[in-house]
Amino acid sequence: MRAIVYDAVGEPPRVAEVPEPVCPADGAVVEVRATGICRSDWHAWRGHDPVPLPHIPGHEFAGEVVAIGPTVRGFSLGDRVTAPFVNGCGRCEFCAAGQAQICPDQTQPGFTHPGSFAERVVVRAADTNLVRLPDSVGFVAAAALGCRFATAFRALTGHGPVPGDATVAVYGAGGVGLSAIMIANALGLRVLAVDPSPAAGSLAASLGAVIVHEIDQQAHIAIDAYGSAATAEASVRALRRGGRHVQVGLMLGADARAPLPWDLVVARELRVAGSHGMAAVDYPPMIDLVARGRLDPGRLVGSTIPLEAAGVALTTMDSPIPGRAGMVVAVREA
Repeated sequence: MRAIVYDAVGEPPRVAEVPEPVCPADGAVVEVRATGICRSDWHAWRGHDPVPLPHIPGHEFAGEVVAIGPTVRGFSLGDRVTAPFVNGCGRCEFCAAGQAQICPDQTQPGFTHPGSFAERVVVRAADTNLVRLPDSVGFVAAAALGCRFATAFRALTGHGPVPGDATVAVYGAGGVGLSAIMIANALGLRVLAVDPSPAAGSLAASLGAVIVHEIDQQAHIAIDAYGSAATAEASVRALRRGGRHVQVGLMLGADARAPLPWDLVVARELRVAGSHGMAAVDYPPMIDLVARGRLDPGRLVGSTIPLEAAGVALTTMDSPIPGRAGMVVAVREA
């Protein structure tokens, strides 16, 4: 099959012929119809996250099941599916409790094994990790759910109750930040967003956010969707008493050990949570909102490109084009 491959960290990805994936006994092979180009793929390509080399990136995908393992019970050939970017093992206590996103034996297409910048991709432990798509949800929109949107959905709804009159602060209007803005707006919440990019700010405003430069003690929930010492601290300082900070943006390098204003965390009884994707078992409420038109992840897609161009799109993340916002989705016709 054809795939986008890079042989070493930072080397230009190339289109190559690679062996067909082998279907695991508990897994499935998915014919990729659409796959998102995510900044997490860029981090791996740049060596910030170790991956086996040579490597096929890609972890936000949707398509059709074309092979199924003998132990899989919940899915069939031809099913329209997507999957979380974190795949649980399906056997441990965390998977059994519906917490596959923190499975200690997790796998991740595009990181631990070949990903979706290819004609076909393997999903292991299919009964735990595949998500069936209704016909009303297109493949491009479903690919937009895979990492950023699902992560944002759980960041908002999975760490405690959300008051109906809540104010949500979002730091960073990239893919996951824009997703959080759209979801919060759909839930009827007031949304404040901080991002220095005029293009990102414009798109955030179109999705229902009020663009501001700083926030102080207003937010019930604050989300650092960027990932830096400065945005994490600002997110905590944005919270009203009893508020909740959710760290979604990856904290890399020196930022991985960034301090927080713990005096405020204690005095104001703030809560700090990490958020790492969303398990397949938690997808149905989100998919239902998409199917009913309450949420439209397709609005977050800035452009679609052929699958063969996914490697070039990945490398352009080194120097984002000014004025361009929204995610890029590579599409492969049936």
